[in-house]
Amino acid sequence: DMVLTDEERRKLDTGSDTSFYLFPRMVQHVDDSFLAQLTELYRTRIRPHSDVIDLCSAFDSHLPAEKDLPLNSVVGHGMNEEELRANPRFSRYYVRDQNEDPRIDLPDGSVDAVIMCVSIQYMARPEELFQEIFRVLRPGGVVIISFSNRMFYSKAIAKWRELTDDGRAALVSDYFRNVKGFTEPEVIRTVPLPGDPPRALGSIAQQVCDTCATPFTSPWSRD
Repeated sequence: DMVLTDEERRKLDTGSDTSFYLFPRMVQHVDDSFLAQLTELYRTRIRPHSDVIDLCSAFDSHLPAEKDLPLNSVVGHGMNEEELRANPRFSRYYVRDQNEDPRIDLPDGSVDAVIMCVSIQYMARPEELFQEIFRVLRPGGVVIISFSNRMFYSKAIAKWRELTDDGRAALVSDYFRNVKGFTEPEVIRTVPLPGDPPRALGSIAQQVCDTCATPFTSPWSRD
């Protein structure tokens, strides 16, 4: 089934994504508060010694330090080889335009966690991508898609550009629901940090809007 119409997939910049990401950008695209909460979310939701793939990544996966979250492997995917090569957490990486070819370069059922940070807004073929995510995920695994209100506006799909933050969370949830076998997505807006008093979350200016989903633990859920 299709979640988006052809018009909703359109971008203002119709040029090559490969050309757009040709030069490395060694910068963070969201603020420190967002990243601290995202790292804590990874720490609490990804099991130690997992196999992980980081989609649409760059020089920093925002995963906890190895001592805080030891992992068996981390496969990186992105659009710029120099950025990927600079990421110290990757066991290996590959470069691919997911809008040209939504396939994920992994065998079936080979990872315990799929993460994607602030890139879902650029995905023009999300239905195929989420089928691929489900294919490579082991039963009981977790998917964490994080995003904010920041973006390369000309490269975001039309549907994303027209939605509010709540609407974007609903859209990503629909991407999950479109694939038979995922559990109901969970939308997380703030993540308590160790040592923070509960009331401190009310002062966070940058909203975190993470959507998580897991496949059913029974292998029979994969129809």
